[in-house]
Formats: sequence, structure tokens, C-alpha cells
Amino acid sequence: MGMMRSVLLAGSQSVWLRESAMRYPFVRRSVSRFMPGERLEDALGAAGDLQREGVGTILTHLGENLTDLGQAGEVTRHYLQVLDQVAGARLDAQISVKLTQLGLDLDAGLCFENLMALVKRAEASRNLIWIDMESSGYVDVTLELFRRARVESPRVGVCLQAYLRRTAADLESLLPLGPAIRLVKGAYMEPPDRAFPRKRDVDENYFALAARFLGASTRVRGALLGIATHDPRLVDRLQAFVASAHVPPAAFEFEMLYGIQRGLQRTLRGQGRRLRVLISYGEHWFPWYMRRLAERPANVLFVMKNVLAG
Repeated sequence: MGMMRSVLLAGSQSVWLRESAMRYPFVRRSVSRFMPGERLEDALGAAGDLQREGVGTILTHLGENLTDLGQAGEVTRHYLQVLDQVAGARLDAQISVKLTQLGLDLDAGLCFENLMALVKRAEASRNLIWIDMESSGYVDVTLELFRRARVESPRVGVCLQAYLRRTAADLESLLPLGPAIRLVKGAYMEPPDRAFPRKRDVDENYFALAARFLGASTRVRGALLGIATHDPRLVDRLQAFVASAHVPPAAFEFEMLYGIQRGLQRTLRGQGRRLRVLISYGEHWFPWYMRRLAERPANVLFVMKNVLAG
């Protein structure tokens, strides 16, 4: 793991840094590159703009590791409201939620009830709930709750992280379900016995995992892969694989973050590829923001330009 990445990931866990950085205008300016605003209305407005360009979205309210079950209930009610507003506006906008937002650290049973309330509401409007993946200590319970939810409804998907050494085995165990999986590289600080420390190894594992899923998707009805990467080389390699393996277009889509690799997003749209953009909103953006900086050095350069401009 590079030194800059390690520093940024460590910073994402610092309460002092979070409280200090959020007071500086240049930090808020740089954050605006990656999220249209803190309010739900900002996110819905951006989703509407993207839909007019032929792009779907995923909405996520930032926050994790809640310490009060009442807060978990509030998050659940908020997402139910979001699903209703999305349906009412006829937006092609899905929801992504962290299980620790739904009370996982406090009561796994209640967390599952909250999750199923969202899944059932999504099923009523033919929408989809994505379960985001958190640090490696949550993988087993996250996949357990995903499997339980998937038995009840196909309107739920889960995120897998390519930097974890275990993910190949996890993917194999999920393939028979014909699942919806969003494949990301991973953005938490993990020890080398759990996660590949070198970017090159993460990239190779990402390609291998995506190719395995896409190859299997031709035989498993309903499977969907969200290719969630901003890496042009990986995108090109997977485009070549899709063509050579005759993967049906309905089996995959490209997924990127709001404001990142806009040129690549335009290119994919021009090629007729399905594209979905993840839009984050909410006040608790600092840990998420630091992980975004850790993912790409270019993001740090963008922030430095804002520092100099400020």
C-alpha cells in the first residue's frame, strides 16, 4: 500500500481531523467535486439531470457505524422516503446502504428487519437496494444478511471488494444465486494478510473476478455485474473480454462516482454502454471523502489546486 494511501485512510478514521477539516472552505469546495450537495434534494436534482443524459444513478446517504438504534430507524425511514420520491418522480435511481447504518453493530436482527423493509419497498416499485461493503470484519455478516434477503427477493444486490484475498471464494459461493454484484477495488485500511497491498495485484484480481462473473452470467439468468471502476485500462480490458465472450449487454453495467472520470463516462455513453453514477449526500461525508482521495492520486491534486486557489 502506498504511503499517501495509508496516510489518507488513517486520516479518514481521525475524529480530530474530521472536526477540523470540515470547518475549512477549501475542503468543502473540493468535496463539491464528488457530491452535488448535502441535501437529498441536491442528490435528486443531480439524478434527474443525469437521467436526461441517459444515465442511471445510485443514491447513498453518507454515514456508518451508528451507535443508537433510534438513529438506525431514522435512516430506514429516510430511505423509505427516498424510494417513494424516486418512484413518484420516475427516476432511474437505486439505493445503496451500509448495514451499520441500519443498526448492524447494535442488533443484527433489527438490522435485517430494517433492510427487508427497504427491499420490500423497492420490490413494490421494481427498484433495487444495494448493500454496500464495509471493512473486512463485516464481510461474513454482510454476506449472510444478503443471502437471507436474496431468498426473499431478487431486488437486492451486494458489493464485493477486489483487494480482499477472500473475494474470489466469496464470489464463487454467490454465483449460483444469479446475484446483482457491484465490484469495487476497496477503500479501507486492511492488513496485507487480508488485502493485496500492491495496486497491480488488486487490478489483476479485479479483472479476474469480473471475467469470472461475466463468463458465468451467460449461464445464470438474472445475474448483473456493476463494473465499478474509474480505471480506463480495466475498462478497456473488460470491454475486450465482453466482446470476445459474447456477454449479453443486460449482464453488466459500468458504475462510477459522481464527478470522477467524466470524460470516460462520456465515452462509455457514446459507445452505448449502460452507465450508472453513484451520488452521495449528507453531512457525514468526511470518512467517505478521505477514502475517495486515497483511491486516486489525481483526487489529491484536485484538492491541492483548491488550496492554492483559496
